Amino acid sequence: MLQLNVHAAGRHQLAIPGPSPVPDRILRAMSLPTIDHRGPEFAALARSVLAGLRRIFRTEHPVVIYPASGTGAWEAALVNLFSPGEHVLMVETGHFATLWRNMAQRLGLAVEFLASDGRDGWRFGIDAAQIEARLRADTERQIRAVAVVHNETSTGVTSDIRAVRAAIDAAGHPALLLVDSISGLACADYRHDEWGVDVTVSGSQKGLMLPPGISFNALSPRAIEASRAARLPKSFWAWDEMLAFNANGYFPYTPNTNLLYGLHEAIAMIEGEGLTAVFARHQRLARACRCAVEAWGLETQCADPAAHSPVLTGVVMPEGIDADAVRRDIHQRFDTSLGAGLGKLKGGMFRIGHLGDCNDVTLLATLCAVEMGLARAGVGLAASGVVAAMALLRD
Repeated sequence: MLQLNVHAAGRHQLAIPGPSPVPDRILRAMSLPTIDHRGPEFAALARSVLAGLRRIFRTEHPVVIYPASGTGAWEAALVNLFSPGEHVLMVETGHFATLWRNMAQRLGLAVEFLASDGRDGWRFGIDAAQIEARLRADTERQIRAVAVVHNETSTGVTSDIRAVRAAIDAAGHPALLLVDSISGLACADYRHDEWGVDVTVSGSQKGLMLPPGISFNALSPRAIEASRAARLPKSFWAWDEMLAFNANGYFPYTPNTNLLYGLHEAIAMIEGEGLTAVFARHQRLARACRCAVEAWGLETQCADPAAHSPVLTGVVMPEGIDADAVRRDIHQRFDTSLGAGLGKLKGGMFRIGHLGDCNDVTLLATLCAVEMGLARAGVGLAASGVVAAMALLRD
């Protein structure tokens, strides 16, 4: 029999790159009584969170909320924009870019998947010049969209979305721009309107500090117009019905009411700190984490200094060390959860999340557990990463 009430003293150190720790403020908000999702109180809640999300996405245009994971929002973006057999250009930056590609293929789209230009191991972000060259070669304009991942959660690499938009424009190509910012939103600087994104996909369980269960499509007017001609089957995901109901503060089907209470609180917390301050905090914690990895004498999964993620840090294990065994020992001995290596990175690296409800002290607690776990695994450490991170954060 599963015993969910048995737990070690103190708080579990959740240091995976999502779901991220849920603050007590949000948990309390979610505990409010469930209300009538057709009543006036709900309409006020819905209008408030929809307006708040526009500020978080930095858009003046609609944001659609689904009672689903980010995977659902991936599918919503695809089925609302395309017809069977249409050509979509995607870029292989990691495990989640690969999964989105797989979904597009299963939905009947013709997907062209740009490899990482000979740079093996998922260690780099998007090469915007590669996208520009491919679009210039598409003289018949068969490519309907470019779909990319902003912050690749499997690797700790953040790609330059502004540069992708510039590449599309430089090629003079009409392709739509779709961006997965599931782990980037509310952690890394992101500007839906300013960067010319047509659809941004995101989810609740990363920078928004909520449990999994709601996800989003931020839409441009161009995307809404393109959706009118799309012929892939859709019902649950249909934007037109959602937008019509949202105009009055309602949904075409039962929304996740109590998670919307939590979302309302999350938006208040983020805006109380200020988006600029939130981004700066994530960057500072990421620098401290990388400082620790460097002091240990290990490599980060991201091999491009300009592309290090503020959300997570991938730590590459020395040859002969099983990263999953190290993670399991750290969990068992120090009650700390780290992210696994995914896809072709499985067993070779682990991921430290420093996102959402995280500060200097919570990061240092994680680094202490990691440093002790690495020593227990027989990894020869050049110096104390904890001391190095403390020096950076102190100063």
